[in-house]
Amino acid sequence: MPVTVKLPTQLRDAAGGNASATVEGGTVGEALEALYSEHGELRGRIADDSGELRRFVNVYLKGEDIRFLDGLETAVSDGDEVTILPAVAGG
Repeated sequence: MPVTVKLPTQLRDAAGGNASATVEGGTVGEALEALYSEHGELRGRIADDSGELRRFVNVYLKGEDIRFLDGLETAVSDGDEVTILPAVAGG
């Protein structure tokens, strides 16, 4: 089922300048894998070597942090929106 993945400015260069991508997947993890298939450089910027999200990368499904849902196994529905947001630190 098609899912829209929204990308922050910091990741757009690795996605050909695109602000979003439409991919297929039944879970957030499957949608991200489809995104990595299209834009391989994103894998290293979003996931660690074990395939888990880097700790400074936040992923939301319809505004809900997937860490409080089922993580990468969180089910997605046709037309859902997944948003990737790197954590911001500083002061």
